[in-house]
Amino acid sequence: MDAIDNLLSRVSHSKVVGPVPSEQALDSIFKAALRAPDHGQLRPWRFLRIEGESLNRLAELFEAAAVADSRELSQEERASVRSKALRAPLVIAVVSRALPHPKIPLLEQDLSAGAASHAMLLAAHAEGLGAIWRTGPMATHPVVLRGLGLEAHEKIIAFLYVGHPQSAARQPKELNVDDFVQRW
Repeated sequence: MDAIDNLLSRVSHSKVVGPVPSEQALDSIFKAALRAPDHGQLRPWRFLRIEGESLNRLAELFEAAAVADSRELSQEERASVRSKALRAPLVIAVVSRALPHPKIPLLEQDLSAGAASHAMLLAAHAEGLGAIWRTGPMATHPVVLRGLGLEAHEKIIAFLYVGHPQSAARQPKELNVDDFVQRW
């Protein structure tokens, strides 16, 4: 697949299955992330690879966070929250490590982590894998952040759910470029 086809055909896959992608595919995915735009070469990101038993630990963190917000959760609600961590054989937590810098704003560093996330989605697609970028309340919940070992200045930019597509990819909706581009 050439680069333009990859860019124009990538879609999110909300339903993926195991096994965990091969080490070769994961190496490509992480190497792609390292090519993200990075003013000052600060490398303002890191990635947590969550798979196997670690997915169950992530599910426990999600449940603990939900219980911290509402101790009245039913068993069904707890199971629902837990299941969100188990939707893929691999979850990659993309963590921004942005720190104050005299020339490079924090926002730009966070955007670099976002670009790394997008590069991983494109690399996964090129490898024939399915993936989706999710955040939601668990991406900012203090219980989850502490449980994942984030430092005070770090934040989760994305949870990338990665696996093998459960079904054929949908066709991306055709958008009109003129709706988004203006001459100035």
